[in-house]
Amino acid sequence: MIIGGMISELHPKLLVSDADAAIDFYTQALGAKLNIRIADDRGVVNHAELTLGSAVLSLAQSIAAWGWDDPGSLGGSPVLITVTVADPDVTADRMAQHGAEIVIPVENRPYGKRQGRVKDPFGHLWVISGEPR
Repeated sequence: MIIGGMISELHPKLLVSDADAAIDFYTQALGAKLNIRIADDRGVVNHAELTLGSAVLSLAQSIAAWGWDDPGSLGGSPVLITVTVADPDVTADRMAQHGAEIVIPVENRPYGKRQGRVKDPFGHLWVISGEPR
């Protein structure tokens, strides 16, 4: 049950140590499109919005004074981001070519998915998922 009506949209906002580098990584490694980048007068990005197909992903520079901590400042990511793609092997490899680390190789899993886990250069953990081969 949803209190107060239907949820029509939900998307993550990733906190990163270097917002502009993250924008570059996600556009190059995942083919994301940058829709908006908002920075303060010091050039600190406090909001950027990207699309990956029909999915929306936002990001911002971590700012300790605001309690906006990136995975590196926390000692790791407490969240797994799952993305379903046509070819998880190609996606994971492309992410690795752009600086990500393969944590768990992409393989057919006993629960009917082809999945692996990748840690992006900013410490976020991605489950790359698709149909089994």
